Amino acid sequence: MITENTPITFSDKLPQDVDVAIIGGGVIGIFTALFINRQGFKTIVLEKGRIAGEQSSRNWGWIRQQGRDEAEIPIMQHASRLWEEIDKELKGKCGFQRAGLMYIASSEEKLQQRQQWLSTAKSYGIDSLELDRQQLAKTLNQNQSQLYHQWLGAVCTPSDARAEPWQAVPEVAKLCHQEGVKIIENCAVRECQTSNGKLTALHTEKGLLKTSQAVLAGGAWSALFLKHHHIHIPQLSVRASVAQTTPLPELWQGNTADEKIGFRRRLDGGYSLALPDFIELFLGNNTLKNARTWLPVGKKYWNDLKFRMPVPSDYPDSSTAHQNWQADQQSPFEKMRVLNPTPPQKAIEMMQQRFGERFPIMKEVPILNSWAGMIDAMPDLVPIVDYVPQIKGLILATGMSGHGFGIAPAFGKIITELLQEKPPSYNINRFRFNRFNDGSKLILGPGI
Repeated sequence: MITENTPITFSDKLPQDVDVAIIGGGVIGIFTALFINRQGFKTIVLEKGRIAGEQSSRNWGWIRQQGRDEAEIPIMQHASRLWEEIDKELKGKCGFQRAGLMYIASSEEKLQQRQQWLSTAKSYGIDSLELDRQQLAKTLNQNQSQLYHQWLGAVCTPSDARAEPWQAVPEVAKLCHQEGVKIIENCAVRECQTSNGKLTALHTEKGLLKTSQAVLAGGAWSALFLKHHHIHIPQLSVRASVAQTTPLPELWQGNTADEKIGFRRRLDGGYSLALPDFIELFLGNNTLKNARTWLPVGKKYWNDLKFRMPVPSDYPDSSTAHQNWQADQQSPFEKMRVLNPTPPQKAIEMMQQRFGERFPIMKEVPILNSWAGMIDAMPDLVPIVDYVPQIKGLILATGMSGHGFGIAPAFGKIITELLQEKPPSYNINRFRFNRFNDGSKLILGPGI
């Protein structure tokens, strides 16, 4: 995994000024930098640790249309095409494969829920289809008698895709750099400098950078950065764990999940495993402050939530996280270069057990590696992609809620349009900044 000990790849010199500064070198920030630079804007990416060091390299690697919030679907369709185009441009270095996705059901109730997607898919021209038990067994290269006894059927989207996150995002970053984007790792942005409410510069640990436009794409750290400027968003972060198996027999090439286990075929011949029903939330001051806003999500996913305390002191949601540093002082972003949570052993053992139960042909499920990441989430499980009203010139792109990797290229395009003061190509009203305090009813997305 990419950690604080990973050698620095990008160490450009901090210029005096740029047209656009990207705060955060994750998948959203990198794709935004690629597209805005191609429009002729002098662009820089400032990353406190390593490019794609956090959730952008730790996610499942799914590039999916299926199961998306309806407001995301047209954007995601565009993102899927962009992934394919960029992967071709990089000669396959992203590991992109249009291998399909299946959500499997283990009960009649869950099967009916899965089937509800089909009408949505049809209205958007997505090739989703239902698989009965026999078709599911054939897709997974099983005899019907071998198929896991609880599985009743599935909904499959053959045009959905996958990529290797820890490989893809750094490769796109290299492409940005080759095309003239300046990138500096180990360079935290401490705060914004403003005049009459307008952004004029960023204070970084390497000095002052003049700019009138910036994009905050800091993932789990975005809320803390804004809080330092007395701006509140109800973002929380949850810990999610993933395991990598050794090479194992091929079931099929795509992404799969039932209610208890998610798995994806990897280019190295193994599988990435994850637990859809094991979401860890650390209880701290931020959790309590945002509890009322998050109550509908808590009710919906109560059985999947695992509460943890205390919040480690160097995590962004920690109650002890220092908020009142000065521009010439070390910030929390320098104290924690790469947030690298430890996955609980219990979660890894559950992945092994559940995957083995479903596919006895594997005999064993040897784990080669495991890791965890902090997923930045919003109370309605869709992101904020909008201008920050309190700081003219600052755009916020955060709270991707576990959906960010796949949709990132198209959001990068949308942010590029906003930076050019053009109307966005898609309706992004669902992702507006003020939706949590403008009296709107909270509408939950499909989930993390």
